[in-house]
Amino acid sequence: MRAQSTTLMKSNLQIAITAAISAGKEILKVYDSDFSVETKEDASPLTLADEKSNDVINQFLLETNIPIISEENKQLDYSIRKTWNKCWIVDPLDGTKEFIKRNGEFTVNIALVEEGAPILGVIYVPVSKELYFTSEDAKSSYKITIQEDASVENLIESAIQITPSEISEPVKIVGSRSHLNEDTKTYISEIEKNKSVEIVSKGSSLKFCLVAEGAAHIYPRFAPTMEWDTAAGHAICEAAGVSVINQETQQPLRYNRENLLNPYFLVKVS
Repeated sequence: MRAQSTTLMKSNLQIAITAAISAGKEILKVYDSDFSVETKEDASPLTLADEKSNDVINQFLLETNIPIISEENKQLDYSIRKTWNKCWIVDPLDGTKEFIKRNGEFTVNIALVEEGAPILGVIYVPVSKELYFTSEDAKSSYKITIQEDASVENLIESAIQITPSEISEPVKIVGSRSHLNEDTKTYISEIEKNKSVEIVSKGSSLKFCLVAEGAAHIYPRFAPTMEWDTAAGHAICEAAGVSVINQETQQPLRYNRENLLNPYFLVKVS
């Protein structure tokens, strides 16, 4: 483990879990209402749920005195960010399109990054109340469906460890038959030369969770994503024994880079 004390990491994990669950409650209040949708400058959708979730998460994370990169915060210049040894990377509502469709496949993503590597990750699914998180030492990952009256300590103690599955046939690839770009089709075609393939579809950062918990084998992401889309899922996958590899460098994805746009990457059992 890097220069993080066990006590401090445990505290950070508890704060991140509390923040994610609290944000999920605010998201559901909007989800159950007749909400409106705005369009951001980059043409992506924005709802009141994104904003309320972001406000709640910021309130919790600010007490850690660790800077925050969030999709809904104003991004600071890299000249400032590059001095950070650690930072939180947050997507207060990953899968806004799924939220608008009301299919339940949206998440709250919170990750702690140190020296460019994710060392803690929390993903919460407000509709199903499923919680995924890394251990405080980042050596294992866990899942639990939360109960309303459970304390964070009980959630952590009661959660079940998740583990990936070795690749077998059919090779389960996370994607969508109807929305695959040419690079992804080519990648899948190469696998299909030797093995049968099954496409597994899921929204938001749950794609990472599918591989981490063994419900899928590979997640090729050969399309644009931002750091807040991937940091928490990356942490959970890595702690579970799954690699998240930059297709340009063949090294793990790095975070808090000058350009917060990710390169193409591949999620696969290590």
